[in-house]
Amino acid sequence: MSEDEKKPLLGSTEEEELSGCGATLACNPRRSLHRYLILIIMCFLSFGSYFCYDNPAALQDTMMKDLNLNEGKFMQFYSWYSWPNVILCFFGGFLIDRVFGVRMGAIIFSCFVTVGQVLFSLGALFNLFWLMCAARFIFGIGGESLAVAQNTYAVKWFQGRELNMVFGLQLSFSRVGSTVNMNVMQPVYRFVSESYTGYTCLGVSLFVGAGTCVFSLLCALSLAFFDNRNDRILKRRVKTTDEVIRIGDVRYFPATMWLICIICVTYYVSVFPFVGLGLVFFENKWNLSPTVSNSVNSLVYIISAVASPLFGFLIDRSGKNLFWVMLGVIVTLGCHALLAFSFVTPFAAMSIMGLSYSVLASALWPMVSLVIPQHQLGTAYGIMQAIQNLGLAVVSLVAGMIVDNNGYLILEVFFMAWLSLALIASVILYLVDASKGGKLNLSARKRKLMMEKEIEKSEIVN
Repeated sequence: MSEDEKKPLLGSTEEEELSGCGATLACNPRRSLHRYLILIIMCFLSFGSYFCYDNPAALQDTMMKDLNLNEGKFMQFYSWYSWPNVILCFFGGFLIDRVFGVRMGAIIFSCFVTVGQVLFSLGALFNLFWLMCAARFIFGIGGESLAVAQNTYAVKWFQGRELNMVFGLQLSFSRVGSTVNMNVMQPVYRFVSESYTGYTCLGVSLFVGAGTCVFSLLCALSLAFFDNRNDRILKRRVKTTDEVIRIGDVRYFPATMWLICIICVTYYVSVFPFVGLGLVFFENKWNLSPTVSNSVNSLVYIISAVASPLFGFLIDRSGKNLFWVMLGVIVTLGCHALLAFSFVTPFAAMSIMGLSYSVLASALWPMVSLVIPQHQLGTAYGIMQAIQNLGLAVVSLVAGMIVDNNGYLILEVFFMAWLSLALIASVILYLVDASKGGKLNLSARKRKLMMEKEIEKSEIVN
């Protein structure tokens, strides 16, 4: 961590005098307006990463045709992204907190994302499949860790103020990046095809994604400048945490934690790989154009961009997290059944799936903090993300092979089987939790009273 980030938070009582432009409401770090301007930059920090993550999904049909790929090879682009994060999820936060600092960490991981996308584009430009796979691996190294840096910035600038709103906005912007990608890349490809053809056209089109990564890198540099300036003016340092990833902590994790991990992986593997393969599915079954298919495919991201903060607020007020998780799983299972066994417009199923995904994500991840002590949360979330990425890496490969050998109907049955496992795990979690007092499914009011009693007991003991 840099020396600037280690300056005492309450060191000198003197405040740097601001004059000229620096004294305006927008440039003065003591003013709320300045923090909100920084929030805008913060939200765009991972825009390029999320835009480029689903570049293959947005160009699935053209990419498979231009590069002569089958579904199995195509899904390797998603699998190679996930493999490094099976390990790096443990260490991304540690590197930011203890080694690089949030400023340098954000810049370094933004560089990984940018370099990865540039190499991915070059691989397409020269029809080098191995280079494209290696590029997605490099891209994956930066992508998830950049999200950790973004969250670290959010906590540093907004802790004790509007932190929940900030996290909701960051999630929304990530979905906006995915949505823009789904609706922009096909028109870009058509425009480029007027001058280039084949894999050359594909490579040139993918460089648009590299441009968004450069933009996010500029946001990382800007954040580093303003964060350093903010620390200097306010005589502030970053509060380092004592949390270090400790693999040995897993032996103390309760059964409820592992059940939450099972729900996480079995649910998410039915959503993200499906979006990765959805374009051709919608074209073939409903005879939609590539542009319309991309619009349908992006509905999960569009809906969740708006709904996630709203459902998060609702669940904060109501509690009953396990009820919401079960509801999200059941509704998503129904959406896959609708897509598999009917010809009802896919707009309906994908819109509902976007809502159910938002419900589950808003209810599932906070449950970890209810079953794991605070000093082990970093380890718990690292393990949860690692298991999720391992599942995504394996299922992405298997899903591609299923489409090649058996078609999309069997693929949908495959996803429904995973969701059935998620539902079974949810029921088991409910029973296990109920035997221990039902903490995960308490109303918000009862949970608050229980936490207050626990605090009183700990104070008495101390």
